[in-house]
Amino acid sequence: MAVKPRSTTQDGVGLYELAAAQEGYFSASQAQDAGYSRQLLRYYNNTGKVERVRRGIYRLVEFPPGDREDLAVHWLWSEQLGVFSHATALSLHELSDLMPERVHLTLPESEQSRRRALPPGLVLHHAEIPEQDRTWYGSVPVTSPRRTLLDCLADSLSPELLTQALDQAVERGLLDVDSITKIARGLAALKGR
Repeated sequence: MAVKPRSTTQDGVGLYELAAAQEGYFSASQAQDAGYSRQLLRYYNNTGKVERVRRGIYRLVEFPPGDREDLAVHWLWSEQLGVFSHATALSLHELSDLMPERVHLTLPESEQSRRRALPPGLVLHHAEIPEQDRTWYGSVPVTSPRRTLLDCLADSLSPELLTQALDQAVERGLLDVDSITKIARGLAALKGR
């Protein structure tokens, strides 16, 4: 027998509200925390109310599609521990014309030894990202412009792209003087290699 959902009504409003904050997606563990048993989730999947996107991740069928749904799926795959970073964050902040072929996600160092089936098109990095180095892009966390530029410098991204990104960040007032100085010095060192 399926457990009744602990939502505000019998029609799944609680799960809808949860998923709405995540581009219409939710994880099986989130559904379970909201009071939906595996059997009920399976029933909703079989009746077409939800669709299974990948193992443990579902989408409400009635929810309108978004522009960057792939980000929500990757974030849920990371069990909401990941922060979008590097070239992906550069693109999300609109600091470059770069359209990365793969999505870059940084997980905490503690997750480095954990074995997970890596979704196609995802590049993992491992680092601790403090709150001050995070911001949000819609429903998912992303590194701040400062942290993004520093990460891209550390990965030796093209100096031309980094120069463009730094110019954009300065023009839009996204960096303080200390950050501009640090990034400019790193960029000069990268060009000198």
